[in-house]
Amino acid sequence: MPRVFYPLSLMSKCVALFVLVVGMASGCTTTSALQPVAATAPAVVTEKSASIVVDSSTGAVLYQASADLPRIPASLTKMMTLYLTFEALDSGRLTKTTIIPVSAHAASQAPSKLGFRPGQSIDVDTAIKAIVIKSANDVAVALAEALGGSEPQFAAMMTAKARQLGMKGTTFNNASGLPDPMQITTARDMALLGMALRKHFPQQYYYFALHDFTFNGKLVQGHNRVLAQLNGADGIKTGYVRASGFNIVTSVYDNGRQLVAVVMGGNTAKARDQQVVDLVHSYLPMAASR
Repeated sequence: MPRVFYPLSLMSKCVALFVLVVGMASGCTTTSALQPVAATAPAVVTEKSASIVVDSSTGAVLYQASADLPRIPASLTKMMTLYLTFEALDSGRLTKTTIIPVSAHAASQAPSKLGFRPGQSIDVDTAIKAIVIKSANDVAVALAEALGGSEPQFAAMMTAKARQLGMKGTTFNNASGLPDPMQITTARDMALLGMALRKHFPQQYYYFALHDFTFNGKLVQGHNRVLAQLNGADGIKTGYVRASGFNIVTSVYDNGRQLVAVVMGGNTAKARDQQVVDLVHSYLPMAASR
């Protein structure tokens, strides 16, 4: 029988510390260390675009543009939701057959979603696939409530984990990436998170390379077209809300060379995809061979 996982009781109310990064807009650089900038006072996001390419083997930055300026993560947020889910799997708090209940709050989330009704449930394995492939907001919130007791408490956990990983320019305020004026990140931070997912959870990382999954007898196909366009592409996540433009974090492992490339603020999904493909083709030969 699958194990049923019920949300924790509400913890004491946390005072969220919203920390934003104001960095100097930078042009193209080569082989500089991946060092997050220090946090400063909140800043207004006036631009959407940012990008960075990092050699995952050495941490060397091969290219960057506006990599430390505050940007809106959109569904790249779910990378951290999955990071904390993978931690729970590693600790034994969850198993892949654990059943997660879907609350009214989770079911009420805007699309993209699987369309649960309050009181329904989903197992963890399917939940991970739904987040990676479908970018399901209802499922992300259900996991958040199960692991944090409430979505705001889980968002505080997400931000705390970001600080532990060196993501000094990121503040999370929800688990899905749906619009929130206080939810901010940087391209550099998203690269850090992408590399941390591969490094810390090699047994779970295969989820990010999946193109589709079956739910209720129907094939659900993913949004990440770059997986089919790049040799060695194995993830990680796309994202879009109107305020952010089209975002992507792409991981590539090809012929012993490993990159993470981040593009944020694309005008269209096609333009974003082409930009990240071009960046990988340009900078993969510069990456160290393992």
